[in-house]
Amino acid sequence: MTAYAIDGLVPVVDPSAFVHPQASLVGDVIVGPRCYVGPGASLRGDFGRIVLGAGSNVQDGCIMHSFPSRDALLEEDAHIGHGAVLHGCTVRRGALVGIGAILMDGVVVEEEAFVAAASFVRAGFVVPRRTLVTGIPARVVRELKPEELEWKAAGTREYQALTARCLATFRECQPLTAPEADRPRLTASQFEPLHTIQRG
Repeated sequence: MTAYAIDGLVPVVDPSAFVHPQASLVGDVIVGPRCYVGPGASLRGDFGRIVLGAGSNVQDGCIMHSFPSRDALLEEDAHIGHGAVLHGCTVRRGALVGIGAILMDGVVVEEEAFVAAASFVRAGFVVPRRTLVTGIPARVVRELKPEELEWKAAGTREYQALTARCLATFRECQPLTAPEADRPRLTASQFEPLHTIQRG
C-alpha cells in the first residue's frame, strides 16, 4: 500500500487486514481487523477521519473522503462495491453499497440495508434498516427479503476469506507467456450472483 502521514497523523492498519499495494491511505485512516481494501482505492483522511470497522471491505477504485471535522465510517461487515464514492457518510453494520454508488455527506445507511448499484444518495438521507434504495436520487423501493440478506452476508464472508487468502499467498510476480496445459481454476467457493438466486 501507499501510506502518507499528514499533520502528524499516520494511517493505522490492523495486522489481520489486507490493503492492496496500489491502494492509497492518507492521514487519519483506521483500517480495522480482517478488512479488505482493493487496488486503486483512495482513503483520504486529510480533513476528517475514515474508519473501517472489523470485517468490512472497500473494493477496487473506491473513494472515501469527508467534510472537514466529520467522519466517514464503515461499521462491522459493511460491504462497499467497486468504484463507489463515499463522502462523510456512515454505513452501518452489515450494510451493502453497490457498484458505482455515490453517498454524500451526512448519509446514514442503517443496518443491513442495500444501496443499489449506480445510485446517488443525496446529503442527509437515511436509508432505513433492511431496505433497498435505488435511483438518482435514491429512494426506498422495498424491504429486503431474507434470502437477499443471507446472500449479502455470504458475500461479505467471501471478502473476509479473500483477506486471509491475500495475506497468505498474494505476491508480485512476472506473468507467464502462455497458460499452462493443466492450469487450475480458482475454487474458493460456490457463491452465486444475486440475480441467479432471485429467479427462483
